[in-house]
Amino acid sequence: MRALICRNWGDIGTLELGEMPVPEPGPDQVLLDIVATSANYADAIMVAGKYQTKPEFPFAPGLEGAGLVVKLGKGVENLKIGDRVMAKLAHGGFAEQAVAEASETWSLFDRMSFADGAAFAVAYLSAHVALRWQGRLEAGETLLVLGAAGGSGMAAVEIGKTMGARVIGAASSEKKLQAVLQHGADHAVNYSSGNLKDQVLELTRGEGVDVCFDPVGGDLFDSALSSLGWGGRHIHYGFVGGVPRVPANRLLVKHRSAVGSSLRYFQNFRPDLLVQSMAELAAAYDKGAFNPVISHRLPLERGVEALRLLTERKAVGKVVVEVAPKKEINQ
Repeated sequence: MRALICRNWGDIGTLELGEMPVPEPGPDQVLLDIVATSANYADAIMVAGKYQTKPEFPFAPGLEGAGLVVKLGKGVENLKIGDRVMAKLAHGGFAEQAVAEASETWSLFDRMSFADGAAFAVAYLSAHVALRWQGRLEAGETLLVLGAAGGSGMAAVEIGKTMGARVIGAASSEKKLQAVLQHGADHAVNYSSGNLKDQVLELTRGEGVDVCFDPVGGDLFDSALSSLGWGGRHIHYGFVGGVPRVPANRLLVKHRSAVGSSLRYFQNFRPDLLVQSMAELAAAYDKGAFNPVISHRLPLERGVEALRLLTERKAVGKVVVEVAPKKEINQ
């Protein structure tokens, strides 16, 4: 099978298109014909050898994908051959075939394309568990979304609105701010040209926000923490801008909290909440609440370019890699 192959830890530029053996599904796993995958920042971290898991060489990156079930491992009962699905992957999305856990593979929603499925699984499910279970976002509260023009940021904006929150989207350029507003945010602030805390406090009449969804980290964290009101919750979702230090004294003074959110936790320890999150996402999607933004669609041959668009923050929403676009048309 064709794949974008990682043979050594390093920059994503070291990835090369080549041939790999087709993987074999084990118990409780399925083999997928990948139609589309999408780039995630974590793919670059994995290729660099700095991710939480380190696959054996050679491997293909790609933490999610959408396609067709072509083989069932022993014990799989929730899927059948031919099913149109989206899946969270350990790796392998940048290949023509990949193995997925059956419990982390879901049927595409009605009217959902493979491309939208590839853009949905990780971003929307991760954002939902973060806001629903870690941030405990409630209707009527105010949500601040950093990196709001990214894939997970756009998902958080939409999910926040479905939960009944007032949403402030924060991004680094006017172009991205316009995209965030068009995608449903009530307000948008530019943290590159102005002070984030001052802009947020002005919009909230000095009260601050209830929840901050933060996939950025770095220097932005300090201002984001100051944007929280009394009892505010800061969700550490990622650190594309660097890993921040959390000052405990500033949490105590205003009864704030800072929590991490990892999809792996829910997979390993609270799969019941993961099931509930996906059910709520499916219901909202059926009502037309979600519209995944895909700024670029590239073939597998340009997979490195797809990852570069993400790591260099040139994308709005998701970057999808079309592994087998003809199957999208035929299905």
